[in-house]
Amino acid sequence: MPHVIIKLWPGKTEQQKNRLANIILNDMMEATGCSADAVSIAIEEISRENWFKEVYYPDIENKEDTIYKKPGYGPKE
Repeated sequence: MPHVIIKLWPGKTEQQKNRLANIILNDMMEATGCSADAVSIAIEEISRENWFKEVYYPDIENKEDTIYKKPGYGPKE
């Protein structure tokens, strides 16, 4: 615990993805008090053409109870 899955459009370098994973790891440890050994982070590249089918509809739409930052809106209060 925890496992984070990041889904983004292709085009980021391995350096950018590693930097992102490290930033999330550090913030996760700070926010939850867990150790680095407890965290796993995956990055999945999803094409623009498949974004709505593979990400928006299954992971975002109608999931207000689990989404803490919805696209186009500020953080959940």
